[in-house]
Amino acid sequence: MKEEFKIVVLCGGTSEERSVSLRSGAAVAKALGAAYEVEFLQLEADSLPESIEGQHSIVFPVLHGGFGEDGGLQALFEAAEIEYCGSDAASSRVCMNKDTTKALAVKLGVAVPECYFFDGNSVPLADVVIAQLGTSLVLKPTDQGSSVGLYFTENRSELGVALSHIDVGNWMVERRIRGRELTVGVLDGQAMGVVEVVSASGVYDYAAKYTPGASEYLYPAELDPAITDQIQRQAESIFNACGCRDFARIDFLLEGSTPYFLEINTLPGMTETSLLPKSASCADYDFVGLVSAMVAPAIARFKVKKGAGT
Repeated sequence: MKEEFKIVVLCGGTSEERSVSLRSGAAVAKALGAAYEVEFLQLEADSLPESIEGQHSIVFPVLHGGFGEDGGLQALFEAAEIEYCGSDAASSRVCMNKDTTKALAVKLGVAVPECYFFDGNSVPLADVVIAQLGTSLVLKPTDQGSSVGLYFTENRSELGVALSHIDVGNWMVERRIRGRELTVGVLDGQAMGVVEVVSASGVYDYAAKYTPGASEYLYPAELDPAITDQIQRQAESIFNACGCRDFARIDFLLEGSTPYFLEINTLPGMTETSLLPKSASCADYDFVGLVSAMVAPAIARFKVKKGAGT
């Protein structure tokens, strides 16, 4: 018997990651449809859709980048007393900013790549960055996902050209870690399997992430058990330090025996090539079971509110 509420799968949005979000949303809606009443709703503007109300709806946001992940949408949910899945507005704001999350990781004793942060109004000279970090670098926005705006540079000329294209936004340059791409899903505070990504091009960019066959995925990753345990414990610590709830996916690079924290994704992709389902499969979750577990805490919070008469 279906519940007396519906789950609104909210996807789309206005960011550059809209197409990925639509694919994720369709997969989530299909997985939930057997057990719940589901409404598939596409977000078309950076505002709360008027059709969503808190008395009978729980929102499962499947949005990537921008308004969906930066806490803006979550703040509107909270103001309207609408229950939703995933991290709250405050945690979402923290996790969307790579500068903030790296600082928290450092406080936990987790290694991070050396970084240089700047904004579009004060773009540094290539020589200044290279003097601090060397010539093999990664340039990317501090508040975007899915490798949007990602540049790899190996010399002064390449870095100078990349920097010349920047005039807005918040950015970072990292020392390039030439290690193994690893990621781990966290569900209700517990780390799941570590996934290794092997890109055919050697670069895990937007195309490598979302083009079927462009990358190979090893899950669980073939690692020394001690390193696997270290990455899982670090992922859980970062999840908690950032104030996350329900679920997230945390990315690392392994150089030698040192895992370097890269970023935390509070609304990770849920497409056919996405990494969170692969991590969850190592913990014996199929896709339907994973999505059901992801929505369960929000359902519990909704029932507590209803029971309290709010």
